[in-house]
Amino acid sequence: MRKYNILVTILLGLTIVSCDDTQQEKESYFSINETILKPKFNSTEEVNLEIINNKNKTIDSVVYFINNERVKSVKGSGKSSFNLKGRKLGYQNLKALVYFDNDTVSTRKRIELVADNAPSLLKYDIVNTYDHDINAFTEGYELYRDTLIESTGQNGKSYIAKIDYKTGKSFKKVDLEQQYFGEGITVINDKIYQLTWQNATGFIYDANTLKKIKSFTYDKKVEGWGMTNDGTFIYHSDGTEKIWKMDPETQKLIDFVNVYTNDSKIKSVNELEWIDGKIYGNIWQKDAIAVINPETGAVESVLDLSGLRAKVTNKEAEVLNGIAYNKKTKTLFVTGKNWNKTFEIRVKN
Repeated sequence: MRKYNILVTILLGLTIVSCDDTQQEKESYFSINETILKPKFNSTEEVNLEIINNKNKTIDSVVYFINNERVKSVKGSGKSSFNLKGRKLGYQNLKALVYFDNDTVSTRKRIELVADNAPSLLKYDIVNTYDHDINAFTEGYELYRDTLIESTGQNGKSYIAKIDYKTGKSFKKVDLEQQYFGEGITVINDKIYQLTWQNATGFIYDANTLKKIKSFTYDKKVEGWGMTNDGTFIYHSDGTEKIWKMDPETQKLIDFVNVYTNDSKIKSVNELEWIDGKIYGNIWQKDAIAVINPETGAVESVLDLSGLRAKVTNKEAEVLNGIAYNKKTKTLFVTGKNWNKTFEIRVKN
């Protein structure tokens, strides 16, 4: 009996290997022609597809998919094409399902959809310069009823505070518990929403009193970085190229865009601010702000603030991070982590 079981095991093993080899062999019959595919496309360009028939099999038809959505079907091995208009910027997974000899096999490739146009370069004027607390590791920055609200990071040092922007002094402050690393904030419906970095936890406060109303748990496995809102939805960056759309009532992440220029994705999107229908976003470790289309994720403009960074004198100063918009004066308050200054600037084309 023991010899019989060993023999069965060996035979079954050989059968499995034989099946795997057959499937692998079939997958080598066809491939998507890479020579007519660019690695990057924009939405104005057509993607041309063609099957390479490596074993000269008789192909009945080919069905093409993009991100598991069927887009084209052709008889035989004929060429096909389609455009990428209306699709999210970022990686697009192509699949061809090839029907042949009463059998089917699939082959796959990946391309990348980038923004249609290169971003323009914006200029600015300095309107005012104010003091900023060099101990403030700035993560969130927002004006609410002429009061500057600031959220700071680092475990054991994180807080949310109301700031007199003319002096840089806080006049109301709430410390976060030791385990939380504070991140971005936004004010909507008279409530302050605050993220934490890697705790998958956010907080909601009364915007007038800073009294905590509730905490909430992220419904996706993401980090908390920056926040802003359009009056209806909250937008939440997570340190990647993604900006998520959040329902403020349920705190659920319901959609996202990928941030791209015409050349590449922009990772580490950080502190955010909603200004005239666009998202202004700090990019971590860059002395610049990207102006992002919230519908597509395309970077439409870039504001180079390296000139401001040069005016910060304290040696402890870290990266640019902090954008607060004054709708009345149409000026921006910008600062950074442990900067000794806040700059009020006016953007111009």
